[in-house]
Amino acid sequence: MIYYTLYPHKTSQEWVTFVHGAGGSSSIWYKQIRAYTKHYNVLMLDLRGHGNSKPSIKQAFDQRYTFDVIVADIIEVLDHEKIETSHFVGISLGTILIRQLAETYPERVRSMVMGGAIVKLNIRSQILMRFGNVVKSVIPYLWLYRFFAFIIMPKKNHRESRLLFVREAKKLYHKEFLRWYKLTTELKPLLRFFRQVDVGIPTLYVMGQEDYMFLPSIEKLVNMQRSADLMVVPDCGHVVNVEQPEHFNKHTLSFLNRL
Repeated sequence: MIYYTLYPHKTSQEWVTFVHGAGGSSSIWYKQIRAYTKHYNVLMLDLRGHGNSKPSIKQAFDQRYTFDVIVADIIEVLDHEKIETSHFVGISLGTILIRQLAETYPERVRSMVMGGAIVKLNIRSQILMRFGNVVKSVIPYLWLYRFFAFIIMPKKNHRESRLLFVREAKKLYHKEFLRWYKLTTELKPLLRFFRQVDVGIPTLYVMGQEDYMFLPSIEKLVNMQRSADLMVVPDCGHVVNVEQPEHFNKHTLSFLNRL
């Protein structure tokens, strides 16, 4: 079972589950813990191979991960803790995992907060993925990760987010990085399906105004899906919960409280 941390609330019956992105860990939510635990039971996860979720002996022989396999890890924790339903808060690749979970287990998802969400790969991001695919076995993965982080979060005010993710990525093993990177081969058809199908679960997209790679596609999506709302955070890049935590906490908690 993957590593997780519980923050029980004395009176609330509702749960909020946080899902980080690729290369991160549950530590990226440190600016959310105090605000959220005032109102909800909180579950923080380390996805397989990340943070304190070290690969098991069985996983060490797995040649490939899939989004269904990663989602099954999350469901295993929910079942173990007897959490029947939860709100979900995700960042970057974590938003894709939450959307896949909502597709497979809609009865378990009360709402979705999608920070720095990815619903389409633009031309620049597709070129970036192809470049990484060519060189991923040749150059040190941390060099590649630093390069990706700088391309996605290039501005001076994005520096904290870049450094945080690179620091967490250092905890990954090289083989683990390659297994996660291979997930990108599933992205295009999966994201196309997500854009076409409204799962009908209340969803708040929280995007940085400077998230130039992913914001335009989210703006188009919310005009097509009734269950989706968008909040754009000014002077902010991809990792909204780190760069603008007060803004993020205030508006996402307001969204959950309305539900």
